Amino acid sequence: MKRIIIALSLMATLALTGLGLAQTEPDYAKHVREARQHVTLAVTEGEKGDAEALVQHARTGLDHVGMAQKEKSLPDLEKAAESLQDAISQGQAGNTDKATERAKESVEYLDAVLSGLGG
Repeated sequence: MKRIIIALSLMATLALTGLGLAQTEPDYAKHVREARQHVTLAVTEGEKGDAEALVQHARTGLDHVGMAQKEKSLPDLEKAAESLQDAISQGQAGNTDKATERAKESVEYLDAVLSGLGG
């Protein structure tokens, strides 16, 4: 009986510790990760020559960058937003190569933010 109680105690402690660890990442980081995912897709679409899809993913990425900025102001988030805005403009103008390059820059800025989080 003692072993069962000890085992249950240990399991409860591990579960609570795990929940605590899951909440240590700042909320804005989730938006940065989502932004990075969409901007990476924008780059992929741009490399395929699909400016319309690039613009679509870049806009979604920019939305997430904006949400992250509401929670935390960081220079790299501002630079990522500027790169994405230019990627969108370039993509709408049909300059797929330039749009792709600007989206790649944004990925680098987002990576810099994430590296500051340890991830």
